[in-house]
Amino acid sequence: MTHARWWAALALAIGLSGSLGAAADGRIFTRDDLAIGGTDPVAYFTEGEPVAGSPEFQWEWQNATWQFASAEHRDLFQADPEAYAPQYGGWCAWAAARGDAASTVPEAWKIVDDRLYLNYSHGIQRRWERDIPGFIEAADAHWPNIFGG
Repeated sequence: MTHARWWAALALAIGLSGSLGAAADGRIFTRDDLAIGGTDPVAYFTEGEPVAGSPEFQWEWQNATWQFASAEHRDLFQADPEAYAPQYGGWCAWAAARGDAASTVPEAWKIVDDRLYLNYSHGIQRRWERDIPGFIEAADAHWPNIFGG
């Protein structure tokens, strides 16, 4: 994807972010009305990869529905959701570092210092990985104000 096309795609993602499921108070990114599009957040930590959750094992938290691959994962999340939920509400970590909100895909992820970070795409993930500490610092600074908060 060319640089210009990527920016156009990012602008579209930002423009559509509300319709993609931004919860104003919880600020959790959802797809198909599910946090992480139904991917089990605990599995990133226990399985080392994204794993589809199930409607059989779901829980409401921060105005979003979270799904899990097992009752055990659901229970772990319920006991300490902040430990397993992706940073920046599951919005793109690279975009947050730039002061923007962009959608994410479950496959573009990384755990850093026991925290889960998601990104818009594998390409953006590679950009983010060039300076993870710098991007996390910038995103932490921007995050409280991205949605006008």
